[in-house]
Amino acid sequence: MKITKLIAWFGLLAMVAVLMYGFIIGDFSRDGAELLANPWGIVSIVDLYVGFILFSVWIAFREMNKPLAAIWIVMMMVFGFLTASVYIVFNLYQSKGDWPTFFLGARKAEFLGREG
Repeated sequence: MKITKLIAWFGLLAMVAVLMYGFIIGDFSRDGAELLANPWGIVSIVDLYVGFILFSVWIAFREMNKPLAAIWIVMMMVFGFLTASVYIVFNLYQSKGDWPTFFLGARKAEFLGREG
């Protein structure tokens, strides 16, 4: 699990850095318009949001607290994989090295047939 934590932290820091770069150097209105004018830009956005939705399905599945799941999912749609990186880092530590807990969350006992 240590290597996964390292990868998750790297992803989180990379997302923070690249978002800062984009907001400081870029012009969201102009650059976004150029992206949407390009067919591959549209493909990239659809690809990205399919990923957001699929990741959000996992969040909804593993979180028993539905209002909390809804908050994570809204954050996912707004902040993208920055949110996913935070969610993964948080849950890697929360699971205390137990992979079934990490992947299944509160549903671990339901799927493994024993108390977690």
